[in-house]
Amino acid sequence: QFNDKNDLVKYPRTPEADCRLLEECGAAFVFAPSVEEMYPEPDTRRFSYAPLDTVMEGAFRPGHFNGVCQIVSKLFDVVQPDRAYFGEKDFQQLAIIREMVRQMKYPLEIVGCPIVREEDGLALSSRNARLSAEERKNALRISQTLFESRTFGASHTVAETQKFVEDTIAAAPGLRLEYFELVDGNTLQKITDWEETSYAVGCITVFCGEVRLIDNIKYKEPAAL
Repeated sequence: QFNDKNDLVKYPRTPEADCRLLEECGAAFVFAPSVEEMYPEPDTRRFSYAPLDTVMEGAFRPGHFNGVCQIVSKLFDVVQPDRAYFGEKDFQQLAIIREMVRQMKYPLEIVGCPIVREEDGLALSSRNARLSAEERKNALRISQTLFESRTFGASHTVAETQKFVEDTIAAAPGLRLEYFELVDGNTLQKITDWEETSYAVGCITVFCGEVRLIDNIKYKEPAAL
């Protein structure tokens, strides 16, 4: 899953704090297996769900979604859950896991959980702990730009909205845009006109210092049934 091994080394690990949070939510058990338990031997399985996994994160992080599908399928096989919950902050990951469940015929429901944000708008992420005070301030410009672009997009074209986000992030201190894509929320393919889809989502990845942050925002969303 971590195509950059350094990212794995630096990834925050707080099992005791995680367990406290889970206990406060009413959880009775935690399954926290060791690497050796989950990988007694290398997992050589290959997962491919093109075109969902070939764009955005798939293009910039080769092998990432294959690793995601390896470990998530292992967890499904071991735990055999009725439901599994995944955050919409990892929008592409959620779409790929839904497709994996469909193709592998897992008898479970995938529940997407809306992005949880700090009071000032920054999307919650384990990676936020790696930000310095100045970087934390700079990172706030990511969500601010997305919120502004939704208002901007209501009276501008897709291309103009794309440029607005790219230019705004480029002008922000301490931020470096890796990509911003306006896509169909189901297929994850780029759109060129708002009328192409009833489900338009903007997905962004930005480096704040050395920390890679992702976020997304919905411009158009299908009406709830």
